[in-house]
Amino acid sequence: METISTFAKKLWCVKKQLILVLTPLILLPLIFGLPEKEGKCLYVVLLMAVFWCTEALPLAVTAMLPVCLFPTMGIIPSKKVCPQYFLDTNFLFLSGLVMASAIEEWGLHRRIALKVLKIVGVKPAWLILGMMITSAFLSMWLSNTATTAMMLPIANAILESLFGDLATLKENCKVKEETEGELLCRVSPTVPHTSSENIKTYTVAKTDGMVRSNGRTAQEIRTESEYQMKVWKGFLICIPYAASIGGTATLTGTAPNLILIGQLKSYFPECDLINFGSWFAFAFPLMVLFLILAWLWISFLYGGLNSLCVKKQDERAQAEKKAEAVIDEDYRKLGPINFAEGSIAFFFILFAVLLFTRDPKFVTGWSTFFNKGYVSDATTGVIIVSILFFFPSQKPSLSWWFDSRASNTPYVPLLSWKKAQECVPWNIILLLGGGFAMAKGCEESGLAAWIGAYLQPIAQVPPAVAVMFITAFLACFTEFASNTATIIIFLPVIAELAMFVKVNPLYFMIPATTGCSFAFMLPVSTPPNSIAFASGHLLVKDMVKTGFVMNILGILSVSLAMNTWGRAMFSLETYPDWARPVNMSSTLYNKSCRT
Repeated sequence: METISTFAKKLWCVKKQLILVLTPLILLPLIFGLPEKEGKCLYVVLLMAVFWCTEALPLAVTAMLPVCLFPTMGIIPSKKVCPQYFLDTNFLFLSGLVMASAIEEWGLHRRIALKVLKIVGVKPAWLILGMMITSAFLSMWLSNTATTAMMLPIANAILESLFGDLATLKENCKVKEETEGELLCRVSPTVPHTSSENIKTYTVAKTDGMVRSNGRTAQEIRTESEYQMKVWKGFLICIPYAASIGGTATLTGTAPNLILIGQLKSYFPECDLINFGSWFAFAFPLMVLFLILAWLWISFLYGGLNSLCVKKQDERAQAEKKAEAVIDEDYRKLGPINFAEGSIAFFFILFAVLLFTRDPKFVTGWSTFFNKGYVSDATTGVIIVSILFFFPSQKPSLSWWFDSRASNTPYVPLLSWKKAQECVPWNIILLLGGGFAMAKGCEESGLAAWIGAYLQPIAQVPPAVAVMFITAFLACFTEFASNTATIIIFLPVIAELAMFVKVNPLYFMIPATTGCSFAFMLPVSTPPNSIAFASGHLLVKDMVKTGFVMNILGILSVSLAMNTWGRAMFSLETYPDWARPVNMSSTLYNKSCRT
């Protein structure tokens, strides 16, 4: 028995190597048992899917496999594969990442966060709302991971001011009956730090054998501490969830949104309905709706709403004043906004406004001043971020030229290339490229159409129900796999399915894309979830319980958006002329046209 256990441990140590060796061999029959091109392409797709889901290879390395496998297996030539790794969509993503690194470099994101928290106040429910609004707004422009990593320390500092030391709070949750001496040594859960002054504030009396502190029994202390622990968990869990929700509001907010744009251009070159402005007009109201529902659910589940419904106790009022003082002090330490922060704020606003107004669809955009189809969102983004590399970080002065005693050191730009290299996650850019390359292979080989033929039963389902099913399926799948890998794998199939059932492809593809960001149930689902879980204060059951309802709320919100303002914006009730296959490999579509 011991030998088997030892052998199992050895196998576990080399599990990634075993996956790398065995997966290609297990999938080998696909090449010989299916139509030639479809079988070979499915082999590559499943191989990449397994490597992505298990992370047997780094995600970026797996993303580069099409460069070697597609040409050598005769699926598509290298000259068609390699350009997919730097489409204009990748440049739009890159420009968003560079802008985010400049914002982080000068601390503008921290100023925005503290300002919002000052505005909403320190009642637990409002503070949770403030945390969620700030996290969602920042994740529209920064990465979800960076937003979560920045917001959690701020949340912990405020929580310690509200409820005191976490270790003491956990002890108070276990308290039953205590001796007088033990109680004298215990710090009130609403007082943040232990000191002789704090201990003096305690008045001890015995009533019916129960020790009271400030007139409260041990049972009351435990009840209050348990409430505070629930609120603490609510604070921690709301930040990664809000970051994931906020990332859906802009094209650059999360990678699946950009995958959608890239695959739309590949499958439907004549479709120009989705750009930064039109996506924001659709997704921002959806984000706001979902954020409000999420706030109500998290506040209800973790006790934040109680602070709005019950009479405020004196101790809670004192703790809230301390938390407010912490926020004020942190904001004061930032000092007045300097020239660099002001400049970054200006270029950030200009970046957003130009992207939004280029071609928002519901009004004429500024792109009409240029040749039609020449200027894209990538052009706008690269123009703005290029300025950051030479615009000075200190206010220029004419007197410097005439002052011989002034420092002659070179001026420092708002952003250096070294900083950009450090902050930009280049692996995600390769991952995007791998997704576009995989989509190109599925399209050229006819694999997507071949798979779509086996999804014909879904054609009998009403489209509105199919939207909810697609969103739910991908929201569940992405709990266990990268959201980028998930949308890369399924979006080509969903596009073919939409063409088969003669439904506007956007009606299926947009919910699928958004659903990939709704990974709330497990710590491993997203990096923000992992960061919050790593704090050690959350349990897996906390995330499962909260995330399950979050997924349901997200599915219902997407369904509502698609069938109301989404239907009006994108004319989803009609089958568009642009939804035609770009090559004759879409046999499923051609077959449906004949029948």
